[in-house]
Amino acid sequence: MQNIQNLLDNTSLKKTPQRLTILKTIDKYGHIAIEDIYNEVKEQFPSISLATVYKNINALKEENILSEIHPKDVKPKFEITKKPHGHFVCKKCGEVYDFELQNSCQPSLDVIDNIEGSEVYLYGICKKCK
Repeated sequence: MQNIQNLLDNTSLKKTPQRLTILKTIDKYGHIAIEDIYNEVKEQFPSISLATVYKNINALKEENILSEIHPKDVKPKFEITKKPHGHFVCKKCGEVYDFELQNSCQPSLDVIDNIEGSEVYLYGICKKCK
């Protein structure tokens, strides 16, 4: 588990209890859809609205604290931004797992000057579903 409070230290964002709970929830699950974040946070803050959760998620994305991933045939999910990595998506349960990218996965084309982003997804059946 990351030190959630430190994620907000060098940003313009305040450390509100709701924002910290959103981050703790995402950290707990690793990859989670916004509706599931909302349901978790609502247990602790019953008066919070879905719009407030969206607003906080967008603010955290703008500060590069969160990343949104878009696996095929699965709702978009959010994760705490980490070093570059790929995602394995189980075709049965929809669970998303991180995996490290080896140096051989790095592009070595002379035409590339600056990569602004990339997404690597592998699809199959996870060990739990096999």
